[in-house]
Amino acid sequence: MIGENKQKWLDIPNGYQDPLSYAVSARDSTIISMVQDAVRHKHVLLAYQPVVPSGQANRVAFYEGLIRVLDETGRIIPAKEFIGAIETTETGRVIDCLALEKGLRTLHLHPDLRLSINMSARSIGYSRWMRTLHRGLARDSTVGERLILEITESSAMMVPELVVGFMDELSKKGISFALDDFGAGFTSLRYLRDFYFDILKIDGQFIRGIAHDIDNQVLTTALSTIAKQFDMFTVAENVERAEDAAYLTAIGIDCLQGYYYGAPSVKPVWLSAEERRASA
Repeated sequence: MIGENKQKWLDIPNGYQDPLSYAVSARDSTIISMVQDAVRHKHVLLAYQPVVPSGQANRVAFYEGLIRVLDETGRIIPAKEFIGAIETTETGRVIDCLALEKGLRTLHLHPDLRLSINMSARSIGYSRWMRTLHRGLARDSTVGERLILEITESSAMMVPELVVGFMDELSKKGISFALDDFGAGFTSLRYLRDFYFDILKIDGQFIRGIAHDIDNQVLTTALSTIAKQFDMFTVAENVERAEDAAYLTAIGIDCLQGYYYGAPSVKPVWLSAEERRASA
């Protein structure tokens, strides 16, 4: 047995110190290959999840368009399964472009819709992404004021000065910005003051079970207070229970998002028959 284990270590390729590192790298390589194949065959689509005003479950403030890819079997793969592996790669930039392209097209086809689309700060200055945005804005003058770009807190903090300038320029075109996963990272309040974020989305780790979790109640209230200090709209992510929704409404969170109000769907009711066929 000892000899077999030793041989397994000896079989690990150069550059890996242990089996776990090798396994993680092999998994990421498989994921990247799967996403690249999906992009090559245009097997990419958006799933739409509603964001509702607190206490008004029958209304939708806006939808978040979440990128999905199809694997070789046609199975829909959510972004959380692949985004970590591709975020720093060229494929990550292409995925951002495709998400934006599909989001802009959806906004053009549905003039009453407001939609948020995720992007990485790494895509700022990426020429294809910027061309996609400018084409969409030129085609429909109403798109800018209905588009929300979501940037994760960790991504924004990598290049805060670049993000500030980027947001300043695009806000002139009516585009709004959301800071996603707020509280999950280490936002510098100095930069938060300088950002032009319109919306702060409070990370789901503080929201799940909040009605019965005193620590999360304190933390979420603090995050909400910070948002209000900077005149930013608040959205609670991952709302899954009625009691959590009631608590968040009571403390003044502006909007709620999560499975309690609806799972992300690639075929929401407002899609036309033609769009439904295209997403099949």
